[in-house]
Amino acid sequence: MSFIYTRANIVRGLLIYTIGDTVAALLQGSFSLTRMLGMMLIGATVYAFEVPNYFQYIAHKITGPNSFLNSLKRTGMSMLYFSPLWVARHLLFIKLFSGHWNEISWDLLRVASLSFMYNIPVSASANYFIQNKLPLHYRFMGSAIFSALMAVYYALAATWFK
Repeated sequence: MSFIYTRANIVRGLLIYTIGDTVAALLQGSFSLTRMLGMMLIGATVYAFEVPNYFQYIAHKITGPNSFLNSLKRTGMSMLYFSPLWVARHLLFIKLFSGHWNEISWDLLRVASLSFMYNIPVSASANYFIQNKLPLHYRFMGSAIFSALMAVYYALAATWFK
């Protein structure tokens, strides 16, 4: 199994994650150029590398018949990745790039856990679709679009669950 890090995924990660976070920032009245540039960097590097490779790992790990059980396993593995830790890290990136270092604390994990728990039905459905209905080649883009939509939710949740 080799690593995936393509120009297409770099561009997709840069654009899709940035657009989602920028919309969230605008809705909150907290847009900043450094936040936008930071999310461009994270989308084009961390997310464009990690997510497709994890999806490839899932596809490699769960083989065999396309059974309901295997579909649930793929969905579960995806949910393990996009867990409260992932959400907390995303919120950490937002705080860092927004210059709100004083707001970085363990409370980000509490906020991430609450927002994740409230979102489980939507997230599980989306991850089921992404892992079981989209070809591997399109899963990162599908996930990035879903994550961009969720960026709005998570940004607002950071305010709601304070």
